[in-house]
Amino acid sequence: MKQVKLIDGRVCIDHIHMYIAIPPKISVSEFMSYLKGKSALMLFDRHPEYRNKWGDRHFWARGYYVSTVGNVNEE
Repeated sequence: MKQVKLIDGRVCIDHIHMYIAIPPKISVSEFMSYLKGKSALMLFDRHPEYRNKWGDRHFWARGYYVSTVGNVNEE
């Protein structure tokens, strides 16, 4: 999804915060499905030993939290 822009992010011990610009033609749920799916595949491909701990491609929790900021710039 080349149109999506990661503006800022923080990794915490049990969750991630991301400030992302998603174009209107891509739904939040579509992007989150893509992000969680692709990142889990990449993680398990690079670290196959994690499959024993989390199972086959079940790395992320089922849900997610989203809050919008509207049409604002980075300033």
